[in-house]
Amino acid sequence: MSFILSIETATKNCSIALSKEGKTIALKEIANQNFSHAEKLHVFIEEILTENQITFKDLIALAVSKGPGSYTGLRIGVSSAKGLCYALNIPLISIDTLTLLARQITVKEGVIVPMIDARRMEVYTAVFNPEFKMIKEVEALIVDENSFSEIESKVHLVGDGALKFKETLTNDKFKFYEDVVYPSANEMSCLAFEKYKKSDFENVAYFEPYYLKDFVLNK
Repeated sequence: MSFILSIETATKNCSIALSKEGKTIALKEIANQNFSHAEKLHVFIEEILTENQITFKDLIALAVSKGPGSYTGLRIGVSSAKGLCYALNIPLISIDTLTLLARQITVKEGVIVPMIDARRMEVYTAVFNPEFKMIKEVEALIVDENSFSEIESKVHLVGDGALKFKETLTNDKFKFYEDVVYPSANEMSCLAFEKYKKSDFENVAYFEPYYLKDFVLNK
């Protein structure tokens, strides 16, 4: 059986999905303001496998959200994924975090702009068309009232970063999705399976998260 375990810890959402041939069959997640990833991640993994009568030996690959996002969250998720891949001798697949966030909504026109909070007035973001093709590369953006002025079509904003700017981005072209806050492992299932079929794997020894910005310790 083609079971893949997916891990998403790039934001405050600690999310685990178990999929079979690209379809999610089980999902466990919790969005905690205190970042409980270190406590919840391995508990969720054990629970999701046990509840579905799957063993680690049944897994053909492991997928992880690669970033951008929280430095600590990414480090916990990626280190756990790499450790499991080493122990089980299975391939590691990485999925762009902003792509996961964008895929939580479906639109017919305009663009999708996922935003992950990067603190203060900055977000990690990219721009996608309705087919989820990235048409503007990932960047750390300081948002003001002139942001996205070059886009004339409808702009669909999702993520915890987007919610900070409801009073800044007031043009009618902006549509906010308040119920879409964090990326989820649920959207990883189909993407991970497509990468698996193409043998699009990471080097487990050398793979690192896509932090986008250097980690700065607040003093």
